[in-house]
Amino acid sequence: MSPCTPPGRWGWKPATAAWRSASWPTSSPGTSSVRRSWPTGWEAICRNASFATPRRYTVDEVLSFKRGRVPLLISMPHPGTRLTPAVDAGLVEEARALTDTDWHIPRLYDFAEELGASTLAAHYSRYVVDLNRPSDDKPLYSTATTGLYPDTLFDGRPLYREGMAPSAEERMRYLAEVWTPYHRTIAEELARLKAEFGYALLWDAHSIRSHVPHLFDGRLPDFNLGTNAGASCDPALAARLEVVCAAAEGYSHVLNGRFKGGHITRHYGQPEQHVHAVQLELAQCTYMDEQAPFAYRADLAEATRAIIRELLESLLAWGRERYA
Repeated sequence: MSPCTPPGRWGWKPATAAWRSASWPTSSPGTSSVRRSWPTGWEAICRNASFATPRRYTVDEVLSFKRGRVPLLISMPHPGTRLTPAVDAGLVEEARALTDTDWHIPRLYDFAEELGASTLAAHYSRYVVDLNRPSDDKPLYSTATTGLYPDTLFDGRPLYREGMAPSAEERMRYLAEVWTPYHRTIAEELARLKAEFGYALLWDAHSIRSHVPHLFDGRLPDFNLGTNAGASCDPALAARLEVVCAAAEGYSHVLNGRFKGGHITRHYGQPEQHVHAVQLELAQCTYMDEQAPFAYRADLAEATRAIIRELLESLLAWGRERYA
């Protein structure tokens, strides 16, 4: 474990056992829960670490969180475009377009407030630290992928100029100050939802270019649902979502294809504990231009948003029926 990874009782320890065994609170935390202090003594350890940049990143710099009124949290870990000075200084020129960003995801899901869902969106680029990877950086896929601290672009080219990647010490700081607050917020909000409603639903929202030969062959289906091969949610829920996708004329879909769910889906989806998680990896051609400057296409997005909304409404309806 990294010396600046908080202990497991908070629910974001690298080992999934911490999440499985965590006791859920009996009352809802206050609205300031995302700012909760780390366990006594742990913050001092990180404060005394010799970081290259002494200023700490604040929670407001790292993420946006809005609490809702229904048992659904929508997580958006990859729309961020902020870079730390060390990352910015080392990037190769072709990486500066931030091509691998999940562009416009908060805009695509901006109807979430109408549904009453809680929303969580990251501000920092995945090039700083990938929030959908475990803190021990254990590979999630046997095929080509990127790690907790990406060193390559999705197309396999180097992300950094030679010798210019952030130091191990700097990356430890990103884990403590960027990765950890995001996962702390997920853990606390799911705990709050489960305490209030008896169950919680987690939707992990992603998008990617429809053609990335280094990562997958051919064209990606439009809607890629991931449930960790059925382990992160009730099979009946996955089946209901597939019905919605199958009825979407002109769109393709797959369940547990190339993208089965990253760390967030796998770590927090515990259906036996009444926490159900689903990842949607959306082909970007369904709502935007896939070439720089990566413009949002309202003419494409309107229909895509309608399908996503129907998926989320079906998710909520399933929860109401299952836990009635």
